[in-house]
Amino acid sequence: IKKTALDEFANLRKAGLIAIVLREDDELIGVELTDDDDELMLATRQGQAIRFKETDIRSMGRNSMGVKSFDLAENDEVISVARIEAGKQVLAITQNGYGKRTDVSEFRVQSRGGKGIMGMTTREEDYAEQMLVTSTHDEIMFFTNRGRVYSLKGYEIPEAGRAARGTAIVNLLQLTGGEKVTT
Repeated sequence: IKKTALDEFANLRKAGLIAIVLREDDELIGVELTDDDDELMLATRQGQAIRFKETDIRSMGRNSMGVKSFDLAENDEVISVARIEAGKQVLAITQNGYGKRTDVSEFRVQSRGGKGIMGMTTREEDYAEQMLVTSTHDEIMFFTNRGRVYSLKGYEIPEAGRAARGTAIVNLLQLTGGEKVTT
């Protein structure tokens, strides 16, 4: 993870600018606009989540790699980053259409670089696909590997505790055989 001042991107070229240096096996999974006093939450494919203060990240230039955000378990990877907003909920969704909403207060603030806490129970055949911050009246769009898009209001997705798997919302989404949520 890294923090770079927005004014470093003021003079974009047609060919683009380097925003972050990535290793061969890394990829950029998200960008958030913050105000130096925010809290961020990252989530992994195996359902772990870590919430930490933005002040744990020092500001660095565009041409840098960043700092360690998460101590990942073997074969795990970060899937999402979100800026925490008071009074909102964390929406967690799996590839096979299990989902839940959990109040952000259930995710305690930790130090950057830790192992995190369970944000969703996953199964080997059904990993977390996305965790994002939302409210009950937000309209949420789900895109699938078949190129279809579905839409639900936040309140249509059941609430559950932080470590729960969630409820099968595939019926609400009307996924067809072999169809998986991708984002």
